Amino acid sequence: MTIKFLYPFVAAVLAVANGQTFAPLQFAGVNIAGFDFGCGTDGTCIPSQATPPVYQLSGVDGLGQMQHFIEDDGYNVFRLPVGWQYLTYSQMTGVLNETQFANYNMLVSDCLSTGAHCEIDIHNYARYDGEIIGQGGPSNEIFAELWTNIASYWQNETNVIFGVMNEPHDLPNITTWAESVKAAVTAIREAGATAQMILLPGTDYASAETFVSSGSAEALSMVQNPDGTTTNLIMDVHKYLDYDNSGTNAACVTNNIEDAWYPLTTWLRANGRQALNTETGGGDVDSCVGYISQQIGYQAANSDVLLGYLGWSAGSFATDYVLSEVPTYNGTGWEDTLLVSMAMSPMTNMLVASVV
Repeated sequence: MTIKFLYPFVAAVLAVANGQTFAPLQFAGVNIAGFDFGCGTDGTCIPSQATPPVYQLSGVDGLGQMQHFIEDDGYNVFRLPVGWQYLTYSQMTGVLNETQFANYNMLVSDCLSTGAHCEIDIHNYARYDGEIIGQGGPSNEIFAELWTNIASYWQNETNVIFGVMNEPHDLPNITTWAESVKAAVTAIREAGATAQMILLPGTDYASAETFVSSGSAEALSMVQNPDGTTTNLIMDVHKYLDYDNSGTNAACVTNNIEDAWYPLTTWLRANGRQALNTETGGGDVDSCVGYISQQIGYQAANSDVLLGYLGWSAGSFATDYVLSEVPTYNGTGWEDTLLVSMAMSPMTNMLVASVV
Protein backbone atom coordinates (compact mmCIF):
# COMPACT_ATOMS: atom_id res chain seq x y z
CA MET A 1 0.00 0.00 0.00
CA THR A 2 1.45 3.35 -1.05
CA ILE A 3 0.80 6.21 1.37
CA LYS A 4 1.20 9.83 0.32
CA PHE A 5 2.03 12.47 2.91
CA LEU A 6 1.66 16.20 2.58
CA TYR A 7 4.22 16.75 5.34
CA PRO A 8 7.22 14.53 6.18
CA PHE A 9 6.58 14.82 9.92
CA VAL A 10 3.29 12.95 9.48
CA ALA A 11 5.24 9.96 8.22
CA ALA A 12 7.59 10.31 11.17
CA VAL A 13 4.71 10.29 13.63
CA LEU A 14 3.30 7.17 12.04
CA ALA A 15 6.62 5.43 12.17
CA VAL A 16 7.24 5.90 15.86
CA ALA A 17 3.90 6.17 17.62
CA ASN A 18 3.65 3.34 20.13
CA GLY A 19 5.13 0.82 17.74
CA GLN A 20 1.67 0.22 16.26
CA THR A 21 1.30 -1.39 12.86
CA PHE A 22 -0.35 1.17 10.63
CA ALA A 23 -3.99 0.66 9.73
CA PRO A 24 -6.07 3.46 8.24
CA LEU A 25 -8.63 5.40 10.24
CA GLN A 26 -12.16 4.07 9.95
CA PHE A 27 -13.87 7.44 9.63
CA ALA A 28 -13.30 10.94 8.30
CA GLY A 29 -15.95 13.56 7.75
CA VAL A 30 -17.42 16.89 8.69
CA ASN A 31 -20.32 18.39 10.63
CA ILE A 32 -23.25 19.56 8.51
CA ALA A 33 -24.54 22.28 10.82
CA GLY A 34 -27.69 24.38 10.66
CA PHE A 35 -30.45 22.66 12.62
CA ASP A 36 -28.46 23.63 15.74
CA PHE A 37 -28.32 27.35 14.91
CA GLY A 38 -29.93 29.31 17.73
CA CYS A 39 -28.57 26.97 20.41
CA GLY A 40 -26.38 28.35 23.19
CA THR A 41 -24.00 26.63 25.56
CA ASP A 42 -26.61 27.02 28.32
CA GLY A 43 -28.90 24.61 26.46
CA THR A 44 -31.29 27.24 25.18
CA CYS A 45 -32.31 26.76 21.57
CA ILE A 46 -34.57 29.01 19.50
CA PRO A 47 -36.06 26.86 16.70
CA SER A 48 -36.85 29.85 14.49
CA GLN A 49 -33.12 30.66 14.28
CA ALA A 50 -32.25 27.28 12.76
CA THR A 51 -31.06 27.32 9.15
CA PRO A 52 -31.63 23.76 7.95
CA PRO A 53 -28.94 22.62 5.49
CA VAL A 54 -31.70 21.26 3.29
CA TYR A 55 -32.26 22.96 -0.05
CA GLN A 56 -36.05 22.67 0.07
CA LEU A 57 -36.17 24.40 3.47
CA SER A 58 -33.49 27.09 3.26
CA GLY A 59 -31.74 27.02 -0.10
CA VAL A 60 -28.59 25.58 1.50
CA ASP A 61 -27.52 22.52 -0.49
CA GLY A 62 -26.43 20.19 2.27
CA LEU A 63 -26.93 17.15 0.06
CA GLY A 64 -24.71 18.64 -2.63
CA GLN A 65 -22.04 19.34 -0.04
CA MET A 66 -22.15 15.79 1.29
CA GLN A 67 -22.07 14.27 -2.18
CA HIS A 68 -19.02 16.40 -2.99
CA PHE A 69 -17.24 15.46 0.22
CA ILE A 70 -17.74 11.77 -0.51
CA GLU A 71 -16.95 11.79 -4.22
CA ASP A 72 -14.09 14.32 -4.25
CA ASP A 73 -12.58 13.99 -0.77
CA GLY A 74 -13.32 10.43 0.33
CA TYR A 75 -15.28 11.36 3.46
CA ASN A 76 -17.56 8.66 4.87
CA VAL A 77 -19.29 10.15 7.92
CA PHE A 78 -21.33 13.27 8.66
CA ARG A 79 -22.48 14.67 11.98
CA LEU A 80 -25.91 16.31 11.87
CA PRO A 81 -26.39 18.65 14.87
CA VAL A 82 -29.91 19.55 15.97
CA GLY A 83 -31.36 21.32 19.00
CA TRP A 84 -33.61 19.37 21.35
CA GLN A 85 -36.06 22.28 21.26
CA TYR A 86 -36.17 22.10 17.48
CA LEU A 87 -37.30 18.48 17.56
CA THR A 88 -39.99 19.04 20.23
CA TYR A 89 -40.94 22.58 19.20
CA SER A 90 -39.75 24.10 22.47
CA GLN A 91 -41.53 21.61 24.71
CA MET A 92 -39.44 19.99 27.47
CA THR A 93 -40.51 16.52 26.53
CA GLY A 94 -39.24 13.45 24.78
CA VAL A 95 -42.16 13.50 22.37
CA LEU A 96 -41.10 14.59 18.88
CA ASN A 97 -43.04 17.26 17.01
CA GLU A 98 -44.13 15.60 13.77
CA THR A 99 -43.41 18.57 11.50
CA GLN A 100 -40.10 19.49 13.09
CA PHE A 101 -38.86 15.91 13.10
CA ALA A 102 -39.87 15.49 9.45
CA ASN A 103 -37.75 18.52 8.58
CA TYR A 104 -34.71 17.09 10.37
CA ASN A 105 -35.31 13.70 8.81
CA MET A 106 -34.94 15.31 5.39
CA LEU A 107 -31.29 15.97 6.25
CA VAL A 108 -30.75 12.52 7.74
CA SER A 109 -32.32 10.91 4.67
CA ASP A 110 -30.10 13.01 2.40
CA CYS A 111 -27.09 11.86 4.38
CA LEU A 112 -28.09 8.19 4.31
CA SER A 113 -28.70 8.41 0.55
CA THR A 114 -24.98 9.06 0.07
CA GLY A 115 -24.03 5.76 1.71
CA ALA A 116 -22.20 7.53 4.52
CA HIS A 117 -22.55 7.02 8.24
CA CYS A 118 -24.76 9.72 9.74
CA GLU A 119 -24.58 10.87 13.36
CA ILE A 120 -27.70 12.15 15.13
CA ASP A 121 -26.32 14.82 17.48
CA ILE A 122 -28.45 16.51 20.16
CA HIS A 123 -26.67 19.84 20.43
CA ASN A 124 -27.71 20.95 23.94
CA TYR A 125 -24.60 20.84 26.16
CA ALA A 126 -26.28 18.43 28.64
CA ARG A 127 -28.94 21.04 29.28
CA TYR A 128 -32.42 22.23 28.44
CA ASP A 129 -33.01 25.97 28.88
CA GLY A 130 -30.17 26.31 31.36
CA GLU A 131 -30.97 23.28 33.51
CA ILE A 132 -28.76 20.19 33.52
CA ILE A 133 -30.23 16.83 32.51
CA GLY A 134 -30.66 14.60 35.56
CA GLN A 135 -29.23 17.28 37.84
CA GLY A 136 -32.08 19.73 38.32
CA GLY A 137 -33.25 19.89 34.70
CA PRO A 138 -35.08 17.33 32.57
CA SER A 139 -35.24 13.97 34.28
CA ASN A 140 -33.40 10.95 32.99
CA GLU A 141 -36.81 9.53 32.11
CA ILE A 142 -37.58 12.47 29.80
CA PHE A 143 -34.12 12.25 28.25
CA ALA A 144 -34.60 8.51 27.73
CA GLU A 145 -38.00 9.13 26.14
CA LEU A 146 -36.39 11.50 23.65
CA TRP A 147 -33.85 8.86 22.67
CA THR A 148 -36.47 6.11 22.55
CA ASN A 149 -38.43 8.07 19.96
CA ILE A 150 -35.36 8.99 17.93
CA ALA A 151 -33.87 5.50 17.96
CA SER A 152 -37.19 3.83 17.18
CA TYR A 153 -37.33 5.67 13.88
CA TRP A 154 -33.84 4.64 12.76
CA GLN A 155 -33.55 1.31 14.56
CA ASN A 156 -32.92 -0.58 11.31
CA GLU A 157 -30.50 1.94 9.77
CA THR A 158 -27.08 0.43 10.36
CA ASN A 159 -25.32 3.59 9.14
CA VAL A 160 -26.92 5.79 11.81
CA ILE A 161 -24.73 6.73 14.77
CA PHE A 162 -26.38 8.03 17.94
CA GLY A 163 -24.56 10.97 19.54
CA VAL A 164 -26.06 11.14 23.02
CA MET A 165 -25.23 14.82 23.65
CA ASN A 166 -22.99 17.59 22.36
CA GLU A 167 -20.36 19.02 24.70
CA PRO A 168 -21.53 18.63 28.30
CA HIS A 169 -19.77 21.13 30.54
CA ASP A 170 -19.62 22.40 34.13
CA LEU A 171 -21.38 19.32 35.44
CA PRO A 172 -21.72 19.22 39.24
CA ASN A 173 -21.35 15.43 39.30
CA ILE A 174 -19.79 13.41 36.48
CA THR A 175 -21.02 10.12 37.95
CA THR A 176 -24.58 11.42 37.91
CA TRP A 177 -24.08 12.50 34.29
CA ALA A 178 -22.93 8.98 33.45
CA GLU A 179 -26.25 7.73 34.83
CA SER A 180 -28.07 10.04 32.41
CA VAL A 181 -25.92 8.71 29.56
CA LYS A 182 -26.73 5.16 30.61
CA ALA A 183 -30.46 6.00 30.55
CA ALA A 184 -30.06 7.16 26.94
CA VAL A 185 -28.04 4.08 25.97
CA THR A 186 -30.62 1.75 27.49
CA ALA A 187 -33.43 3.61 25.72
CA ILE A 188 -31.67 3.39 22.35
CA ARG A 189 -30.95 -0.31 22.68
CA GLU A 190 -34.41 -1.19 23.96
CA ALA A 191 -35.96 0.76 21.08
CA GLY A 192 -34.48 -1.83 18.75
CA ALA A 193 -31.24 -0.10 17.73
CA THR A 194 -29.16 -2.93 19.11
CA ALA A 195 -26.06 -2.79 16.89
CA GLN A 196 -25.37 0.84 15.99
CA MET A 197 -22.60 2.94 17.48
CA ILE A 198 -23.53 5.17 20.42
CA LEU A 199 -21.20 8.03 21.36
CA LEU A 200 -20.61 8.81 25.04
CA PRO A 201 -19.49 12.39 25.87
CA GLY A 202 -17.69 13.58 28.98
CA THR A 203 -17.54 16.99 30.63
CA ASP A 204 -15.38 20.04 29.79
CA TYR A 205 -17.09 20.33 26.40
CA ALA A 206 -16.18 16.70 25.63
CA SER A 207 -12.49 17.66 25.80
CA ALA A 208 -10.06 15.00 24.66
CA GLU A 209 -7.40 16.67 26.79
CA THR A 210 -9.26 16.35 30.10
CA PHE A 211 -11.24 13.19 29.33
CA VAL A 212 -9.18 11.17 31.79
CA SER A 213 -8.28 13.85 34.36
CA SER A 214 -11.86 15.14 34.69
CA GLY A 215 -13.16 11.73 35.72
CA SER A 216 -15.16 11.38 32.50
CA ALA A 217 -13.26 8.27 31.41
CA GLU A 218 -13.80 6.46 34.68
CA ALA A 219 -17.47 7.40 34.96
CA LEU A 220 -18.40 6.62 31.37
CA SER A 221 -16.49 3.34 31.40
CA MET A 222 -19.22 2.06 33.71
CA VAL A 223 -21.96 2.68 31.12
CA GLN A 224 -23.01 -0.60 29.56
CA ASN A 225 -25.53 -1.95 27.10
CA PRO A 226 -28.53 -3.70 28.67
CA ASP A 227 -26.79 -7.05 28.05
CA GLY A 228 -23.83 -5.96 30.17
CA THR A 229 -21.41 -5.45 27.26
CA THR A 230 -19.82 -2.23 26.00
CA THR A 231 -19.99 -3.23 22.32
CA ASN A 232 -20.24 -0.17 20.06
CA LEU A 233 -20.24 2.24 22.99
CA ILE A 234 -17.64 4.74 21.77
CA MET A 235 -16.15 7.67 23.68
CA ASP A 236 -17.02 11.03 22.08
CA VAL A 237 -14.24 13.64 22.20
CA HIS A 238 -13.58 17.11 20.78
CA LYS A 239 -10.31 19.01 20.38
CA TYR A 240 -9.46 22.29 18.71
CA LEU A 241 -6.00 23.63 18.00
CA ASP A 242 -6.19 27.35 18.83
CA TYR A 243 -4.48 28.91 21.85
CA ASP A 244 -7.46 28.56 24.20
CA ASN A 245 -9.01 25.37 22.72
CA SER A 246 -12.21 27.28 22.03
CA GLY A 247 -12.47 26.75 18.30
CA THR A 248 -13.05 30.47 17.83
CA ASN A 249 -9.64 31.55 16.52
CA ALA A 250 -8.21 31.13 13.04
CA ALA A 251 -4.61 30.39 14.04
CA CYS A 252 -3.53 26.96 15.32
CA VAL A 253 -0.75 26.64 17.90
CA THR A 254 -0.60 22.92 18.74
CA ASN A 255 -1.06 19.43 17.35
CA ASN A 256 -2.52 18.31 20.73
CA ILE A 257 -0.46 15.12 20.72
CA GLU A 258 1.42 15.47 24.01
CA ASP A 259 -1.34 17.09 26.05
CA ALA A 260 -4.43 15.34 24.68
CA TRP A 261 -4.03 12.47 22.26
CA TYR A 262 -1.20 10.60 23.96
CA PRO A 263 -2.88 10.47 27.41
CA LEU A 264 -6.21 9.58 25.82
CA THR A 265 -4.87 6.79 23.62
CA THR A 266 -2.95 5.38 26.58
CA TRP A 267 -6.14 5.14 28.63
CA LEU A 268 -8.23 3.79 25.76
CA ARG A 269 -5.75 1.04 24.97
CA ALA A 270 -5.31 0.08 28.62
CA ASN A 271 -9.08 -0.18 29.06
CA GLY A 272 -10.00 -1.77 25.76
CA ARG A 273 -12.08 1.19 24.57
CA GLN A 274 -12.26 3.41 21.47
CA ALA A 275 -13.04 7.07 20.76
CA LEU A 276 -14.22 9.19 17.85
CA ASN A 277 -13.09 12.82 17.44
CA THR A 278 -16.40 14.37 16.36
CA GLU A 279 -15.27 18.01 16.35
CA THR A 280 -11.92 19.47 15.38
CA GLY A 281 -10.71 22.18 13.06
CA GLY A 282 -9.06 25.52 12.57
CA GLY A 283 -8.82 28.46 10.24
CA ASP A 284 -7.81 28.52 6.59
CA VAL A 285 -4.21 29.27 7.45
CA ASP A 286 -0.89 27.45 7.06
CA SER A 287 -0.49 26.89 10.81
CA CYS A 288 -3.70 24.86 10.88
CA VAL A 289 -2.78 22.88 7.77
CA GLY A 290 0.44 21.85 9.49
CA TYR A 291 -0.87 21.11 12.97
CA ILE A 292 -4.05 19.37 11.78
CA SER A 293 -1.92 17.17 9.52
CA GLN A 294 0.19 16.17 12.53
CA GLN A 295 -2.89 15.49 14.63
CA ILE A 296 -4.49 13.31 11.97
CA GLY A 297 -1.19 11.50 11.48
CA TYR A 298 -1.07 10.65 15.18
CA GLN A 299 -4.69 9.52 15.14
CA ALA A 300 -3.98 7.23 12.20
CA ALA A 301 -0.97 5.79 14.01
CA ASN A 302 -3.36 4.90 16.82
CA SER A 303 -6.31 3.79 14.74
CA ASP A 304 -6.84 0.76 16.95
CA VAL A 305 -8.33 3.11 19.55
CA LEU A 306 -9.03 6.34 17.63
CA LEU A 307 -11.66 5.71 14.95
CA GLY A 308 -11.40 8.98 13.06
CA TYR A 309 -12.18 12.70 12.92
CA LEU A 310 -14.90 15.11 11.85
CA GLY A 311 -14.23 18.73 11.03
CA TRP A 312 -16.22 21.69 12.29
CA SER A 313 -17.97 22.75 10.15
CA ALA A 314 -19.82 22.76 6.85
CA GLY A 315 -23.57 23.01 6.25
CA SER A 316 -25.31 26.35 6.67
CA PHE A 317 -22.36 28.42 7.89
CA ALA A 318 -21.28 31.42 5.85
CA THR A 319 -18.04 30.87 3.98
CA ASP A 320 -16.40 33.68 6.01
CA TYR A 321 -17.10 31.93 9.35
CA VAL A 322 -13.73 31.55 11.08
CA LEU A 323 -13.83 27.73 11.06
CA SER A 324 -15.81 27.31 7.87
CA GLU A 325 -15.29 24.09 5.96
CA VAL A 326 -18.16 24.93 3.62
CA PRO A 327 -17.22 24.17 0.02
CA THR A 328 -18.02 26.76 -2.64
CA TYR A 329 -20.01 25.82 -5.73
CA ASN A 330 -18.54 27.53 -8.79
CA GLY A 331 -21.28 26.60 -11.23
CA THR A 332 -19.72 23.36 -12.42
CA GLY A 333 -18.25 21.85 -9.26
CA TRP A 334 -17.33 22.35 -5.63
CA GLU A 335 -14.13 23.95 -4.32
CA ASP A 336 -12.86 23.06 -0.83
CA THR A 337 -11.37 25.36 1.75
CA LEU A 338 -7.58 25.34 2.15
CA LEU A 339 -7.74 23.30 5.37
CA VAL A 340 -9.91 20.61 3.86
CA SER A 341 -8.05 20.37 0.56
CA MET A 342 -4.56 20.43 2.08
CA ALA A 343 -5.01 18.45 5.31
CA MET A 344 -8.40 17.01 6.22
CA SER A 345 -9.39 15.44 2.92
CA PRO A 346 -8.62 11.70 2.91
CA MET A 347 -7.73 12.09 -0.75
CA THR A 348 -4.88 14.30 0.42
CA ASN A 349 -3.69 12.61 3.61
CA MET A 350 -4.39 9.01 2.46
CA LEU A 351 -4.91 7.93 6.06
CA VAL A 352 -8.55 6.82 5.94
CA ALA A 353 -9.98 3.43 4.99
CA SER A 354 -12.36 4.96 2.46
CA VAL A 355 -9.47 5.82 0.11
CA VAL A 356 -6.67 3.33 0.86
